[in-house]
Amino acid sequence: MSQVTPDYPLKLSIDYPDRNLNRLTSFFCIFAAIPILIVVILLVGAALGDNSAKESGWHSQYTTTGIVFLPVVLMLLFRQKYPRWWFDWNLALLRFCTRVNAYILLLRDEYPSTDEEQSVHLEFPYPDAIALNRWLPLVKWFLAIPHYIVLVFLAIAVLVSVIIAWFAILFTGKYPRSLFDFIVGVMRWVLRIDMYAFTLITDRYPPFSLI
Repeated sequence: MSQVTPDYPLKLSIDYPDRNLNRLTSFFCIFAAIPILIVVILLVGAALGDNSAKESGWHSQYTTTGIVFLPVVLMLLFRQKYPRWWFDWNLALLRFCTRVNAYILLLRDEYPSTDEEQSVHLEFPYPDAIALNRWLPLVKWFLAIPHYIVLVFLAIAVLVSVIIAWFAILFTGKYPRSLFDFIVGVMRWVLRIDMYAFTLITDRYPPFSLI
């Protein structure tokens, strides 16, 4: 199981496959994933939005369906509350999307479940809204810009790593462990930024770290 940083509130680990991965599934992964990707798109609403949303620059998953973001900002700002069912929805959605990402990145060959944990383990705690700074949600997305810049380069490295892993799986059935840990680390990095800037679980700034 991938190493995690013990003192940060978000924990992501993906079980390293202790068997040969299915070569056929890995070869056709991008095509097999199309149905579950359609489900993801319908859930997060990444391609949805009315004309007014586009004109105002808020054409994104955070204004339609998907992650509950703007309502949480308002509740924290004016009431210092984070409704539990909003938290449960965000956690469940991120778990589902992470399972899909793990499948697409060839980390696992089980088809992503819409509700079962499978081999992808994501946890972060329900926040104490009173302890959160009520004003920070207005600027967290801006404060995270340095992370976005780094992730552009990491995304390129992930793409190259997945291509190398794809060939490795086809010829050996194994995912190179170093590439596996690197990609899981990048996924963990992305989720920490999401937790800080969009799901608003913590005020603690995400570390520039893969572990």
